[in-house]
Amino acid sequence: MRMRTSAKLAAVAAATALALTACGSGGSSGGSSGGSSGGAVNGAGKTLDVLVNVNTQYPEQQKQWFTDTAKKFKDQTGADLKFETFTSANDELTKIQTSVVAGQGPDVYSLGTTFTPTAYATKAFVTLSDDDWKKVGGKDRFNQAALGISGPDKDHLAGIPFVSRPFVMAYNKDLLKAAGIDKPATTWDGLLDQAKKLTDPAKGQYGMAVAYKDNFDPWKYIWAMSVQAGNQLVDGKTAKLDDPAVKKAYETFYGWVTKDKVVNPAAVGWSNSQALADFASGKSAFFLMTTSNSIPTLDKSAIKDQYEYALMPTVAPGETSSKSGDSKAASILSGDNLVVADYSKNKDLAYAYVNLVTSKDEQLNYQKIFGDLPANADGLASLSSAPHMGAIAESAKESKATPFTGAWGDIQLALLNVTVQSLPDLSSGGVPDAALSQRIKDAQGKSQQSLDRAK
Repeated sequence: MRMRTSAKLAAVAAATALALTACGSGGSSGGSSGGSSGGAVNGAGKTLDVLVNVNTQYPEQQKQWFTDTAKKFKDQTGADLKFETFTSANDELTKIQTSVVAGQGPDVYSLGTTFTPTAYATKAFVTLSDDDWKKVGGKDRFNQAALGISGPDKDHLAGIPFVSRPFVMAYNKDLLKAAGIDKPATTWDGLLDQAKKLTDPAKGQYGMAVAYKDNFDPWKYIWAMSVQAGNQLVDGKTAKLDDPAVKKAYETFYGWVTKDKVVNPAAVGWSNSQALADFASGKSAFFLMTTSNSIPTLDKSAIKDQYEYALMPTVAPGETSSKSGDSKAASILSGDNLVVADYSKNKDLAYAYVNLVTSKDEQLNYQKIFGDLPANADGLASLSSAPHMGAIAESAKESKATPFTGAWGDIQLALLNVTVQSLPDLSSGGVPDAALSQRIKDAQGKSQQSLDRAK
């Protein structure tokens, strides 16, 4: 028994290094209301513990949501609801390690979707049976695309879709119109040309708002451009980071601020929220790598009547047409999944909680407060004609899953760390070719080692 626990702990420790770098800096949890498809659960005298990512963008709204959801859960089940939050990957790692060893702790975890394969590999979370799915409303309750990264195949799913967060770019309609631009470009090269026309440092105006120091954004640019160029980054059991498409992606991403100068130099130190604030003030024409959770902020901003969303470019740098096959790879398949701890003694209550927060009404309530798209299929369909939802819904359809491998956490971090290591060079005006090549080579080595361990 001790050997099994130690092995599981080792797997968890390796897996959760990714935790928060998975899918974005938005908050996690669920909405509230809707009946229990699995039947009434009597939880009188019990407490369900749910661990979620603290929402730094909407902290007061999250606290209120906790209170409201706990009340509704109490009314439905008689049980109390306790929310715990984590603020960093290390914070979540410590919680999972401690919980697995002790066999107690949070009953439900909220994870970014790209972390789900890594979590699945730990075997620390429940792979849902048909009966379990019935208790949370059935698989048909959810947008089927969102199930694409819930498990290795349709019969082995651990992640229950909670919210969808496809990536798009926001643009300032007035600035584009003044520059004679009808609509955002669909290629990375075309977008750069537009950004150059929209950049006027003398006015404090730049073509793009980009978050180079964000803990989540940078690797997604590299993933997108690489996949669009035909390199999936993982080919079976082989990592493919040391590839010309990957280097081209980094050079393009870095070039915007160093060579092309279409990004405010201060962006080298920006998080996503700082880039959003810059765009919301009207100082940038495009805000790249954002999601629908920027809507509440933009609707209260100085440009509330001037912004709209478009798909991120889907044609790789240097190309005129996509090489990514049927999928445009407009976004990673992004959002949050809910998983139930295997050690939990409150699994029926856990499913009752999931059933509550993934109901249509509660998903729409959550979307109204935080902006994230519902994973509930009916809820998502009801938003199809809502303001700003056209491109976001299209991005959800054109999203592509990251590789479902327990090694993905390390690979994702390796991609991110290339940019982390390059930040001093970006601040100095450019990343030396030799340094970039070596960083990519190191990332390749670490990624391959992780894939070899995952075998």
